[in-house]
Amino acid sequence: MSLDAAVLAVDGGGVKTDLALVGSRGNLVAFARGGGSQAHYLGVEGCVEVLETLLERAIARAGGRPLDRPFASIACFLIAGADLPEESASLRARLEQLGWARRHVVDNDTVALLRAGTDRGWGVAVVCGAGINCLGRAPDGREARFPSLGEISGDWGGGVEIGLAALAAAARSADGRGPRTVLETAVPAHFELREPIDVARALHHQQMPVSRLGELAPLVLALCDEDPVATRIVHRLADEVIALAGAALRRLDLTATDPDVVLGGGVLRSVSAGIVERIAHGIQEVAADAQVLVSPSEPIVGAVLLGLDSLGADAHAGARARVELDAEVAGVVSGEVVR
Repeated sequence: MSLDAAVLAVDGGGVKTDLALVGSRGNLVAFARGGGSQAHYLGVEGCVEVLETLLERAIARAGGRPLDRPFASIACFLIAGADLPEESASLRARLEQLGWARRHVVDNDTVALLRAGTDRGWGVAVVCGAGINCLGRAPDGREARFPSLGEISGDWGGGVEIGLAALAAAARSADGRGPRTVLETAVPAHFELREPIDVARALHHQQMPVSRLGELAPLVLALCDEDPVATRIVHRLADEVIALAGAALRRLDLTATDPDVVLGGGVLRSVSAGIVERIAHGIQEVAADAQVLVSPSEPIVGAVLLGLDSLGADAHAGARARVELDAEVAGVVSGEVVR
């Protein structure tokens, strides 16, 4: 398999990781999707193990064989958790040791989302999957970033936080401290348990990882229009997205411009049109001409496009990569995911 002048792209999150190999003309050579690769959860070595497994699987699916190194001109590793400079540097050093590419880009997944959602090169991206993060970039290249370390850095709104809020509401409904909610029965039922306290007990005794609370986010979103408590949780998420995007716009002095504000990640791609409208209204109170959109493609497309941009590929190559990757991602079924 010849991969001269090719892009190796990775979009890594807390729940899933996408890896793509793309030729210089935008042709998709290989793709694989696996479990989460965020170094905050797995450590650097755990992250690398996920990527190595995915690369082997992608090559095998494409009918290839082990590749001589370096086999790509550029590798774009855009992974959730690569936020603090020391974390990004540590991850970069280890990834460069793999020798997969001649050049390396290591950053967090907001960079991929922004490129996937807009061709303008600037704007704001808010990603909400297992966690939540935001990137703002001005036309002159200035950036506004956030640590994205969870509650200790003021963050709320990832899938795990939404799930925890649902469990807390279910528990308070069950014992009378809070309003009644369908979550009282729906939350334990999701885990095939009887009562909210059974879920809490399983977490307390470490019989269930806290990360599984993220599984409740789709449940909360589905109940948003039916249950007032679920509605409040989703509205809190919308308010957090507005707060992040608004802060980025103000810090970059973009409130009088017409930025694209790109929403992405598994949670934000699943919210209703009404919640997107609520978010847009709040952001437009900060920047009246802002255009708020849910990214038409997943972040792996942005990671590939950034690689093609670096190679000087033309617009046709980028368009081809988007079309082929969108189709490939749409065709992935849960049974194909590497765990």
